[in-house]
Amino acid sequence: MKKQLLMLLAVMCCLSNIKADEGMWMLSHVSPKSMKIMKGLGLELSKKDLYNPKGTSLKDAVVEFGGFCSGVIVSPDGLVFTNHHCGFGNIQALATPENDILKNGFVAHTLADELPAKGLYIRLLQRTDDITKDVMKALKKAYKNQSENMTASEKETFRSFAIDSICNVIEHQYSKKYPNLICEVESYYTGNEFYINMYKQYDDIRLVFAPPQSLGKFGGETDNWMWPRQTCDFSVFRIYTNENNEPAEYSATNRPMQAKRYAKISLDGFDKGDYCMTIGYPGSTNRYLSSFGIIERMECDNAARINVRGVKQNVWKKWMNSDATIRLKYAAKYAQSSNYWKNSIGMNKALKELKVVEQKQQKEAEIFEWAKKKKDTESRFGNVVESLKQAYETRKEINHALQFLQESFPGGPDMFRIASYYNYLQRVEGDEAKETWKNRIRTQYKDRDEQVDRETMIALMENYIQQVKPEYLPSFYETIKKDYNNDYTAYVNAIFCNSFLNQPSCIDSSYTEEQIKNDMAMVCLNSVIDLGKKLRGEIKDANLTIEENERKLCQAILEMEMDRPHYSDANFTMRLSYGYVNDYTSAEGHQDYYTTMPSILAKIAQCDKIDEYWVEPEVKAMFEKGDFGPYKDAESGEMQLCFLTNNDITGGNSGSPMFNGKGELIGLAFDGNWDAMSSDISFTQDLTRCIGVDIRYVLYIIDRWGKAERLIQEMNLTK
Repeated sequence: MKKQLLMLLAVMCCLSNIKADEGMWMLSHVSPKSMKIMKGLGLELSKKDLYNPKGTSLKDAVVEFGGFCSGVIVSPDGLVFTNHHCGFGNIQALATPENDILKNGFVAHTLADELPAKGLYIRLLQRTDDITKDVMKALKKAYKNQSENMTASEKETFRSFAIDSICNVIEHQYSKKYPNLICEVESYYTGNEFYINMYKQYDDIRLVFAPPQSLGKFGGETDNWMWPRQTCDFSVFRIYTNENNEPAEYSATNRPMQAKRYAKISLDGFDKGDYCMTIGYPGSTNRYLSSFGIIERMECDNAARINVRGVKQNVWKKWMNSDATIRLKYAAKYAQSSNYWKNSIGMNKALKELKVVEQKQQKEAEIFEWAKKKKDTESRFGNVVESLKQAYETRKEINHALQFLQESFPGGPDMFRIASYYNYLQRVEGDEAKETWKNRIRTQYKDRDEQVDRETMIALMENYIQQVKPEYLPSFYETIKKDYNNDYTAYVNAIFCNSFLNQPSCIDSSYTEEQIKNDMAMVCLNSVIDLGKKLRGEIKDANLTIEENERKLCQAILEMEMDRPHYSDANFTMRLSYGYVNDYTSAEGHQDYYTTMPSILAKIAQCDKIDEYWVEPEVKAMFEKGDFGPYKDAESGEMQLCFLTNNDITGGNSGSPMFNGKGELIGLAFDGNWDAMSSDISFTQDLTRCIGVDIRYVLYIIDRWGKAERLIQEMNLTK
């Protein structure tokens, strides 16, 4: 106990002088200052240990999972850990009413039992190159051939098209040089810098292990974004390759990948103040966004998402609760929809409470004063804030309508999605492209119930007309008024009865252009598309002004604060975040940094009131037995479940490995915290937390529940 106290005092003394930086840093461009801070916090690795394109490094163990999550290779044979909610859709696709592996969990006891996850891919980053100078040089050359009398709008339009063309050329050059790699150019710092990332893509991915849904989603929406947590949010997949250890399409003859690098797992645990870093693929942040952009995000984007998804989810939930087959069909869609529905609610709440708009306004006032001090900066940045103010005001009302239009229709009922995919199917050329859209339509049918979809469409049509002005109604509303006496149910029933898109057979059937044009579902979709085009055309100039001046605002910040290192907003490329294990104090009081088995048993005891706290009786009995073996914490003697760090996190980081100072795996990141839902826009040092599942909890479930000894042996565990 005395030793623990001395260690804690030493840690707190260190932390008073060194703080974790906010930010999601490119591994290829970690600044010397950041490395110094990381070393001070407890990192024992060198920069080359983190990123080494000419050899192996920790980056080679981290994967992009499916284009929407992160993951980590944990064995020499290509075993990959990610979150349960990342694997959710693939697990659902493999589940059937007769063998519901989504609900009951899944264990592959042999390689032959591992299930191919169709459509899932995993990427491994090979290298990142800075091509900013090449892009800017080509852009400057392109401008020389243009008229000097271009308007600001014309200049921004030209810049956008020119950069797209330049980046496409560069991508083509790299792809020609590296034919076996996926080469993608991304913009950074709001379009001020450009890098190309090169990946190996693996398409034969197989499901190896999934805990029962009661554990993988324990707490459901009740606990989503909340702390304390006890969710065992993990699933296990494996990468397969051809006989040369190279990426290949699925084949029964493929073999487990021989990993270039895999993460070593630590069973030693951690204490408050211990170094922790996450490496993954965060999706999108907007830390450089103007105050006007933040207000629009709250009042347009988030408002539409909160309103429309709330209506949609109420319909889905009613049916899911009444029918097990419907529950299985809609499980993944509901989880995806509700995740960012709740995120938007929390973001708006946090942005208001933390006065983020006011902070941004103060920063903008500083930029204005700084710009005035020199002719050069005043000419480039002096009018940025006023231009943004006017442009956002110009598009405010129309953008509000557009957000509701998108959420209600293309992003709403399955029938609209099917019609939209069918529309693309008619436009694309080539067998491969057509098959891609056919598969998307098939998936939509598989996870659709006609009665649920009808009720969803009716509810969303009725809701939309209440949210926007009459001039923002698609033309089908006039049809409902004239031909159906404003009876939405009758109109929707007519669509479902008469549209050929209501039957899966439409995928492989042939229809004339006239039949497609007059199909009721297509008429309905096209009226939405036409309105969207019209409205976007009306705010085209405002959009271009905003794009130009948001970029200039970011550039002004970088120049004004050039003595400080700045990270680029997340754009789903590999990033590192560093910090340490830490609890926090919020309005709800002090929150400890880890949870234990008694806390989940206490929640399970409430399952008669909160069904998301239910677990299978055998799982509860296993927990109560208390046989935790090597997975319980040596210091506390407890089975620790989830924990907190002050790492930066956003969507896409789900499944990111959480490493200690030695680069050993201690957990998987799976959530942010409710008090800091504004962190996509503004990082709050005292409140922002990353919630992770303790790797020992993961292994305990694999071992004790799954009895998957072969997997435990495969991961050369360190203690």
